[in-house]
Amino acid sequence: MEFDVHFQGRSLPLKVDDPFRLDSARFAERIHAFLAEAVQQVEELHLAELLPRMVRGVAGCEAGCPADAKHLVRLGFRDYQLAYIDGGILTARRDLALGEPLEIRLFPDF
Repeated sequence: MEFDVHFQGRSLPLKVDDPFRLDSARFAERIHAFLAEAVQQVEELHLAELLPRMVRGVAGCEAGCPADAKHLVRLGFRDYQLAYIDGGILTARRDLALGEPLEIRLFPDF
């Protein structure tokens, strides 16, 4: 599975090798570094909490991937707008202080 982070027309792909052993702190650091190239001060984005929830929403599709992902979308997460797209894609979108959207997409491996 793979995250694709979009901000200001740029993209950062992040491959998830093992969804059951996600190093969310490392992924959050890489996304913060990606955003820091364009944003002087990155606000608290709660990425270390969001990313594993997204992975759990998509991983283990034999248990009903759409239901798990849709459950996360119904619950929501902080200031993010969550959406499930057919095909198992889960998205999280949030406007940053600059008014520009940050979008994180998670693509499954099936």
